[in-house]
Amino acid sequence: MEIKHRQISESLALGVVLTLAGGFQDAYSYNCRGHVFANAQTGNIVLLGQNLAMGEWGTAVRYLVPLLAFIAGVYVTEWVRHLFKEYERLHWRQIVLIIEVMMLLAAGVLPQSMNVPANVLLSFACAMQVNSFRKFKGIPCATTMCIGNMRSATEMLCKYHITKDRELKRKSLYYYLIILVFAAGAAVGAVFCKILGDRAIWIGAALLLAGFFMMFIKE
Repeated sequence: MEIKHRQISESLALGVVLTLAGGFQDAYSYNCRGHVFANAQTGNIVLLGQNLAMGEWGTAVRYLVPLLAFIAGVYVTEWVRHLFKEYERLHWRQIVLIIEVMMLLAAGVLPQSMNVPANVLLSFACAMQVNSFRKFKGIPCATTMCIGNMRSATEMLCKYHITKDRELKRKSLYYYLIILVFAAGAAVGAVFCKILGDRAIWIGAALLLAGFFMMFIKE
């Protein structure tokens, strides 16, 4: 039996853990690393354009760098998938999680004077996660951002009211659950940023590490 059939990489439990980590990372990057969004790159694009229009070149770079890091993270993830998809000891997604954990641990060590490199690590890790874990409980779902989940949840809720198909209602509720979990992760992240400062991201790393070990569980 191939290892991918023994993984829980699409289970709701793993989705909850990774979504908690996703919300935590976004709160951390905003509260501890110069009001930059590691996950929500749309916000960074808006702020990049705004600062370019105002001639604030130095500030614009602060938002450009995470965008480039996000692109690089997606690119590297595809190589990890290609190189390790037949690897038997670990699922390639577990390798992605270990890389993420190391990046978050490194980000927690960097001082405030190195917020740009810290945001590079955070955005790179986020890109790897969003590109690797795309489906839970049989439905496409993101663990590091909410807008797509909100659209899908509401679309399915509306279709349920039209068709009375209970499967659509079930899927809609899963989406709303993931959104609530993301908000909870952001709330916890904001609290621990005040308590632990720059090292708060290590809690996010611990959540990802928990996800790594969860993937050893057979379905």
